[in-house]
Amino acid sequence: MDAGAVSERASTLPSDPGVYQFVAGETVLYVGKAVDIRARVRSYADPRSERISRMVARAEHIDFAVTDTETQALLLEANLIKRHQPRYNVRLKDDKSYPLVQLTNHSVPRIEVTRDPDDSATVFGPYTDKGRVETVLKAIRETYGLRGCSDHKYSNRSRPCLDYEMGLCTAPCTGEIAEEAYLEGVESAVRFFEGETGVLADPLRRAMETAAQENEFERAANLRDRLAVVESFHGAGEAAVSSQADERAIDVLGVSLRGDSATVARLHAERGQLVDRTRHDLDAPEGEDRTAAVLSAFLAQFYAERELPDGVVLSEHPDDEDVVSWLESEGVSVRVPGAGREAKLVELALKNARRRAGRDDGLATLARELDLDVRRVSRIEGFDVSHAQGTAVVGSDVCFVDGSAETADYRRRRLPERNDDYANMRELVRWRATRALEGRDDRPDPDLLLIDGGKGQLNAALDALEETGWDVPAVGIAKDRELVVTPDRTFDWPDDAPHLHVIQRVRDESHRFAVQYHQTLRDEVKTVLDDVPGVGPKTRQALLTRFGSVEGVREASRADLTDVPGVGEKTATEVKRRL
Repeated sequence: MDAGAVSERASTLPSDPGVYQFVAGETVLYVGKAVDIRARVRSYADPRSERISRMVARAEHIDFAVTDTETQALLLEANLIKRHQPRYNVRLKDDKSYPLVQLTNHSVPRIEVTRDPDDSATVFGPYTDKGRVETVLKAIRETYGLRGCSDHKYSNRSRPCLDYEMGLCTAPCTGEIAEEAYLEGVESAVRFFEGETGVLADPLRRAMETAAQENEFERAANLRDRLAVVESFHGAGEAAVSSQADERAIDVLGVSLRGDSATVARLHAERGQLVDRTRHDLDAPEGEDRTAAVLSAFLAQFYAERELPDGVVLSEHPDDEDVVSWLESEGVSVRVPGAGREAKLVELALKNARRRAGRDDGLATLARELDLDVRRVSRIEGFDVSHAQGTAVVGSDVCFVDGSAETADYRRRRLPERNDDYANMRELVRWRATRALEGRDDRPDPDLLLIDGGKGQLNAALDALEETGWDVPAVGIAKDRELVVTPDRTFDWPDDAPHLHVIQRVRDESHRFAVQYHQTLRDEVKTVLDDVPGVGPKTRQALLTRFGSVEGVREASRADLTDVPGVGEKTATEVKRRL
């Protein structure tokens, strides 16, 4: 739709509260709420950002629904966003989920770390440190031999796999252990995750002492380090604060305010086990009792079309009695505890909320400066390309969440051999976009793509985004003057600006990660020169410095090679023969 079509359609809409939808075919592109639908839709004739401008251009028609009150419009908007997941809406986003441990619902259960547990599995967690969880899981598998293979591999084996040879599995798949004995190990693992540390710590300690007595000091040291993790696992806040006797599903909410923003931390417990932790950002309203107002808004938006818990435990009472009445009419108990276990849960939720809200990282300023459709830039992916005169070409894709590196979400890719930075960047971003659109990348879409380079590299990335249809904003940062380049303008922010520092950290890390991978590939091909008689480390380095790569050495003439210090005619001849 163009501006004229939007204005014409707006003139036919009512001046009542309600919601409106921009639609293309059967796809809802955007859902909004308004006190006056006509006036709000008319404003889209002059879109406030490039992103919204693209949305309007793609839309084919505008639907609407009238409500009696603004509150009804708010709830209806939340319902529609939840149902349609419009790509142009700013949706309430959870943090990346925390890792959990699951034992699958199988006659011979599999144990694994996951962020998306099976509905029928026995689940423990969530935990805050995946590395610690994996250390504990390896200790459990070495001690009790629990399998980590898929059900498909388990059911089609004729002989034990490598895990059996390494002592990580007792191979129930081929009958090396009876199912009854295997299930005893499963029960021990369950007891450990329920808080019985000695079930795992005691056998580890015995193994460590045996290794020391047999002078296997390296193994003893490894076991010692693993034992330290196991013994501190529950004491380091990794245990759920809950009662095994409590069978209810409960949400615990804590709010932290900072300036004009608010963070709500939600803890979710089922059957007495804390199974989920999420944090959510909202705009803080004006007024005196802002925490109560934030809770009211969050309860209305978050639980629209979500399965309601049996109870909601809050840090203080909401200011909107209509929201409380609605929840209680649906059978949800709403309460503010004074003391006891639930009060401890509230304090834990408050700590989670303060942890997010206390960050002064410039992410909200970055969103405002770039006119993005998010209140703060939570997730940034940085891209860079590295090569040596068109050889060993690689690309990096690093990820920062809330201003900190999320190394588990780093990706890298080897690119076609060519000395063309623009084409290489286009290829790298196209690869990421295609994987995202085809559902082959398990990471969430970022709020912002950061391209290491100026206008040329950014345009190459934008070409890839336009070609694939992946709708994610992208900016570049030029190295010479630290200018931030967008499709529309160039920013020259002060050197001490926190939002510039965010961009610089992502840029520097994407560059480091790309160079590291490039050097790894170059090191791999250097072994070709290592096999040449007369070529030692110094000569090899001199050749690579002189010609840039092994390919450069290969293409050099005999006279060129003998110009390199330490390379005589005999060595030059042998190098050319080997290459």
